[in-house]
Amino acid sequence: MSTTAALVGLVYLVAATTFVLGLHLMRSPATARRGNLLSAAGMTAAVVASVPLLLDHTSEIGGKVLVGAVVALVAGTVVGGAAGFVSARRVKMTAMPQLVSVFNAVGGGAAALVGAVEFARAVTESRATAGFAVPVVLDVIIGSVTFSGSIIAAGKLQGLVSGAPVSFPGSRALTMLSTVVALGVGVWVVVTPSTWLLVVVVVASLVFGVLMTLPIGGADMPVVISLLNAFTGLAVAMAGFVVDNEIMIIAGALVGASGAILTQQMADAMNRSVLSIMVGGFGTGDAAGDAAAGAGGQQSVRRMDADDVAIQLAYAQKVVVVPGYGLAAAQAQREMGELGSLLASRGITVYYAIHPVAGRMPGHMNVLLAEADVPYTQLKEMDEVNPEFATADVALVVGANDVTNPAARRPGNAISGMPILDVDHARSIVVIKRSLGHGYAGLDNELYTDPKAGMLFADAKKGLTELLAAVKTTVG
Repeated sequence: MSTTAALVGLVYLVAATTFVLGLHLMRSPATARRGNLLSAAGMTAAVVASVPLLLDHTSEIGGKVLVGAVVALVAGTVVGGAAGFVSARRVKMTAMPQLVSVFNAVGGGAAALVGAVEFARAVTESRATAGFAVPVVLDVIIGSVTFSGSIIAAGKLQGLVSGAPVSFPGSRALTMLSTVVALGVGVWVVVTPSTWLLVVVVVASLVFGVLMTLPIGGADMPVVISLLNAFTGLAVAMAGFVVDNEIMIIAGALVGASGAILTQQMADAMNRSVLSIMVGGFGTGDAAGDAAAGAGGQQSVRRMDADDVAIQLAYAQKVVVVPGYGLAAAQAQREMGELGSLLASRGITVYYAIHPVAGRMPGHMNVLLAEADVPYTQLKEMDEVNPEFATADVALVVGANDVTNPAARRPGNAISGMPILDVDHARSIVVIKRSLGHGYAGLDNELYTDPKAGMLFADAKKGLTELLAAVKTTVG
């Protein structure tokens, strides 16, 4: 082993350590930012350390190749880094799930492209053995599925593709056919290495990624994003085996493992198996409803105005806030944080109840509220906060729907058995929502007709602004 390779290996070891420590720190909102920065520093060091290896390798091939490799490396770094920096700075919090899906697509697609190019080169040089072809085929299949699936997921989240399950006659049969072709021809590639056969695997995998994601309803998007993130990690790990790069294997394996664990946790939070989610057919997409009609058209709801709600909040001892996607869509996290801070300054205990699948991606509500400087100590996960509702004077629901629906406790409907936030156990319930429209599960929310519940019909930003002013007036 050369001195350069030994030093690079040492840097890789340090970088791998930062990845593990970073993941550990990301377990808590209080340390997540530090963990992210630590992991980013490790990845930067690993990328920089890879440059000497590239120069050593290409210098052995020839000067022209060396110049081309350096130009490609610099151009890719500048363009990719600039695009990532600009998009991360400009993207709105409501569009963060779409951005994560695009990043998944880029990661999976890049990994698949690396595997395909290396395989084509190996075939040309007559060194494509079965042992080399196995990780290539796995890389290409997983990476291609991730690429096309993530593009569809981003389209659903952006509204370019319907958030409801999308299917057509013969779609299931076509999905099975694409699976059989990808796996069958993949085995053929291992036995008889061929670039053209690998192209067939790529096409079949891309088709499968599209057909896998289309039938999945918007309610399952957090689970899908997490699963595709795990796929990205696995694809990168396989690409690491293809190009014999240890840091790619380690980083990809960590992302794949953490993504798989998170996916299972998200599925458990919905009381559904990952397989049933991937089969699809759950959720119809958001639907507007009549603000004057009762849920299901059977019962009327109790309307409230900002002054009524302000009196309840100002004289409460404990308030539990339940944020949902409506809060993110209205970009009302600042107003929510200011209201919570005002209540806390009056000695009122304020908690924020975080359901694992609230929003459109894992941790969506945590990130949103952190942006509004809500203290981490006030953020409570579902299992921790549910006992608090029974002693809460007011449960304030802002833009949340399915995760608060008591119908989940009854059998025979789309969300039966799904763990929910026990909002109906609070002494008083206030719901800020634009209308009585149902959520992604396609069900009317029985919480709205609870005798203890009152509806403040307004956009989350407007409603919280009015409520904040009313509370200030009340306590002034």
